[in-house]
Amino acid sequence: MAVTTATPVRRRRLRDRIPVVHQLRQSVGLQRGMLVAGLIMLGVFILVTIFAPLLAPYGFAQRADAQGPFGTQQPPSPEHPFGTTVGGYDVLSRVIWGTQTALLVVVVAVILSIFIGVALGLYSGYFGGWLDRLLVVVFDAIYAFPSLLLAIVLSIVISGGQSSLWGGVLAAAGSIVVVFIPQYFRVIRAETVRIKAEPFVESAKVLGASNSRIVFKHVFRNATRTLPLIITLNSAEAILTLAALGFLGFGIEPTAAAEWGYDLFKAQSDVTSGIWWTALYPGLAIVFAVLGIMLVGESLNDLADPRLRGRRRVAQSSGEVAETSVVPGGTLTAGPGGLAGLEDGETFDEHGIEVKQ
Repeated sequence: MAVTTATPVRRRRLRDRIPVVHQLRQSVGLQRGMLVAGLIMLGVFILVTIFAPLLAPYGFAQRADAQGPFGTQQPPSPEHPFGTTVGGYDVLSRVIWGTQTALLVVVVAVILSIFIGVALGLYSGYFGGWLDRLLVVVFDAIYAFPSLLLAIVLSIVISGGQSSLWGGVLAAAGSIVVVFIPQYFRVIRAETVRIKAEPFVESAKVLGASNSRIVFKHVFRNATRTLPLIITLNSAEAILTLAALGFLGFGIEPTAAAEWGYDLFKAQSDVTSGIWWTALYPGLAIVFAVLGIMLVGESLNDLADPRLRGRRRVAQSSGEVAETSVVPGGTLTAGPGGLAGLEDGETFDEHGIEVKQ
């Protein structure tokens, strides 16, 4: 009697289980190019934010040095590579310091949105009842409010008309939180409703597990797998909302922090006068940061959808299929030629399986 041995299943290495590395290995062609480009742009944005005190030649509110005032609307020069603004600030320094303000708004908005939206979604989806119906109606009604108008109102209420650093950050982050909580709520609630009907949840209930243990150990872990996709897209929207507030005059004052939208607001009159550098570089900074985040988000969205994934190489696919195929007499192994090597000159054995002569 022949003894058959089961082929051990290879476990993924630790580096392959890291989200970014796994997505890079999974992507092919244009998808990989978009993901790599987005990661590089996002990495540059974060590095500039971290090392802003070292990279910026001047402070964000500095208008003079040992040689005297910088001057207003000065063209690019060796002392000021990006020129100076109408207020006498160095454009390069304002662009670099502005990365810290943008990242601060993104972090505050996303953390608050996730914390509130996920908590409400888990409770509403698992327990249901009148509170579930009330939350669904309330969050549906929030979509009727324009996000920018809500941001302007919150900016006035929170900061009291004084556009300080934390006033502007909390105003922009608060408007984003109110608008984006329904998105997290809907996603988590829908996943919770689906997961709580799964057999493993029913088994946990039969074994006597408490509701809190089921929610946090079983439901939460499975319901939050799509959050990275939403986070990347919402992060880009946070930067745009902050810039829009500054451009409309409800942003952060230049003496409190550097903010790209405010610099664009002050550069409106410069454009008609042929002074292009005061608006060009803050605008490019906004495009660079938002585009990097959007490329990463869109790539992750495509890779998460099986219908949009690129196909594996034929040789790699055939090798994986051969290792996991069970046939009478052993494992069917694809040779170096892949599927083509099996298709050329094949025949059938007594079991009706195609083999190469």
